[in-house]
Amino acid sequence: MGSGTQSRLWSLGGCRGRKGGGLLTAVVFDRLVASLSSRDARAEVCGAAVAAVVTRCADPKVLFIHRVSHDGDPWSGHLAFPGGRIEPDDSSDRHAAERETLEEVGLDLSAADMVGRLDDIAGHTIPLRVSCHVYGIDALPELTPNEEVEDVFALPLSTLADGSRHFEAEFEIRGERRAYSVIDTGVVGKPLLWGLTYRFVTQLLHHSGMGHGA
Repeated sequence: MGSGTQSRLWSLGGCRGRKGGGLLTAVVFDRLVASLSSRDARAEVCGAAVAAVVTRCADPKVLFIHRVSHDGDPWSGHLAFPGGRIEPDDSSDRHAAERETLEEVGLDLSAADMVGRLDDIAGHTIPLRVSCHVYGIDALPELTPNEEVEDVFALPLSTLADGSRHFEAEFEIRGERRAYSVIDTGVVGKPLLWGLTYRFVTQLLHHSGMGHGA
């Protein structure tokens, strides 16, 4: 269960940033920024918002949370981006994503670079449309997950783009078994990444030029 007090963040793979002489540059991150800034995302009225936090480095890493398992939560125990439902006091979808990220992992995105917005996605099993806002930061600090979050960690885009990690797996939803596309992150003790988060990740990979099917 989430401690709500212990600061922690671990990551799979190193983050190599910009280096003198141009030997190492954040080419993938720059491609992501260019792609998102040159388009208009398909945005509609949403009921929830999430934040995709990406590091600026040669092999960008993306922040994920592992949600605590409990009854009544449709995303119980899932891997996800930080985020949640949009509240009446939220001034925008983006504000909701930033508020939820601060509440869930203690990361303040109010001064971070907002790179762009992915296309909104409606859930297959839950009638809820979700927006995803992409942020760029120089490095991920140690984070403090709240009681809703079991763990917080980061994965390189290159790991998520590895085609050998993509396959289909069956899940039982409301008594019916159905196959969904998933990613095996390779992280011991973590579930498969699937659902809305999988679909947002594939958008990130597409805009960074790393789509596993490319």
